[in-house]
Amino acid sequence: MTTYDLIDEAVIDAPADAVWEALVAEFRGAGQWWVPHNTFTAVSGAPDSVGARVGVTVHTKGVDKGGLKLRFTSRTVAVEPGRRLDIEYVDGVFRGPSTFLLEPLEGGRTRISMHFTGRPHGWLKVLAKVADLGAEHSRGTLAAFESLNRQLSAVGR
Repeated sequence: MTTYDLIDEAVIDAPADAVWEALVAEFRGAGQWWVPHNTFTAVSGAPDSVGARVGVTVHTKGVDKGGLKLRFTSRTVAVEPGRRLDIEYVDGVFRGPSTFLLEPLEGGRTRISMHFTGRPHGWLKVLAKVADLGAEHSRGTLAAFESLNRQLSAVGR
């Protein structure tokens, strides 16, 4: 069985508290910086509260552009406000843990990383045999982090 163990990271030109607020807002459904690749919908509870559930849709060609839609649900399993968010994919086409980690850097900057350890589930197991889903995941995550940096660095100017 295919298992992905990916770490993607970027440096954001904003303080950790601003990055944290943007991350949590995105998981609530703000659609500010992860679009066009991913959209999020709060299913139950606040995303930064243990037990909360968030619906995730990966739009393989972008929002409203057709293509496959990969849907799964995460559950928040641990939170260190402003620093770490641990989730578990519990339903849908991916299963397994993922961690978002924020590390304050000098000059008011922040390193954000996502450690994704997921397994394709259901029909996605077949697609994983012919497509490099890990590379696609990293490409989408890094593009989202770049978008987040543009958004937050523009606010700070």
